Amino acid sequence: MIMMSDDGPVAIVTFENPPMGYMNLEMVKELDRIVAAHETDDNVRAIVFTGGLPNVFIRHYDVAEIVAAGDFVQSTGRSVDDIVASAKAETDISNLFNRVDQCAKPTIAAINGMCMGGGYEFALCCDIRLAGAGDYTIGLPETNVGIFPGAGGTQRLPRVVGEARALEMILCGRVADPREAAELGLVHEHISGDVLAAAVALGKELAQKTPRSLAAAKQLVKGATQFPLAEGLANERAEFMRLLADDEEAMQRMRDFVSGGGEIA
Repeated sequence: MIMMSDDGPVAIVTFENPPMGYMNLEMVKELDRIVAAHETDDNVRAIVFTGGLPNVFIRHYDVAEIVAAGDFVQSTGRSVDDIVASAKAETDISNLFNRVDQCAKPTIAAINGMCMGGGYEFALCCDIRLAGAGDYTIGLPETNVGIFPGAGGTQRLPRVVGEARALEMILCGRVADPREAAELGLVHEHISGDVLAAAVALGKELAQKTPRSLAAAKQLVKGATQFPLAEGLANERAEFMRLLADDEEAMQRMRDFVSGGGEIA
């Protein structure tokens, strides 16, 4: 269902799950174990996710599985209030998506095919999204089948494209081709060539930087919308001093820079 390989310091995670390339609970649990293992592997400096089926990244979450979950919930006889209260607890899918979102290592989605619904919600958890050329769509079409994005889409997409654009995309169930997705900000860049090669090259570039600096920067940037500015700035100062105090690799790189008389590229 999920294939793993490495290209130097870059781990490549390939989704297959034939025949349709849906995400389902089994895949979620397997992927969570894989990401957790990569998080603690010092040889891995960046993680790239891509699709293994023709023209599919992750098509979307398996709707039949969602229907079955709804049928089960209704069959229990529990009150709606009880169901709603329990839904606020973490689930397997929210644990996975939060793990990817909060991973200390750079994560890159090399989107090479259909990427909708839960598939795009997963891509939103990645730090960088690259979309390869092709005849496929990206977005959150859930309202077209009677539901709405329920795995982070309503919360993460506004942080990426702004409230106005997110409302349009989600309420209309609008999806976009790879080029338009880049124009709308759904992905960072449309890649005309090999998107996986581009993602791995970016991962290798990031792997040349100190892990602590990237991890701290990620944590601070992603927390910027959660804290008042003064608190965020205080957190930034604290993490900066923490880096100076106990990251010898960072200190040595700066010493080398000063002694070499170079300029920051």
